[in-house]
Amino acid sequence: MFVNVEHLGIAVKDIAASDELFSKLFNTQPYKHEAVESEGVTTSFFKINQTKIELLEATNPDSPIAKFIEKKGEGIHHVAFEVENILAEMQRLEKEGFVLLNKTPKQGADNKLVCFLHPKGTNGVLIELCQEQT
Repeated sequence: MFVNVEHLGIAVKDIAASDELFSKLFNTQPYKHEAVESEGVTTSFFKINQTKIELLEATNPDSPIAKFIEKKGEGIHHVAFEVENILAEMQRLEKEGFVLLNKTPKQGADNKLVCFLHPKGTNGVLIELCQEQT
């Protein structure tokens, strides 16, 4: 079951410059920086009330974020939804015909297990499922 929007992911070329820009915009500093080696990214998280914004900078030219920026430029990369049970949601969505980009949940940023849905099946929007790890 989907619980809420967990965060919005924004692809950026320069996370330090983007941290400065979004700090001015939101009038707050990021609460966390984290490298996610498996995805080839460095992340920075902001929180405004219950809303989280994740900035993503590529750490290598073959990462999905580098390819996204090369093709589309900086901007919104994905919408992440918190789910109660990621395995059950993955099974349900696959039965509904959605294409999962990974067959098992992966370790994501911010202590989450994650799975992505292919954007070709979601009107061009990359959807991330997130479940807090206990």
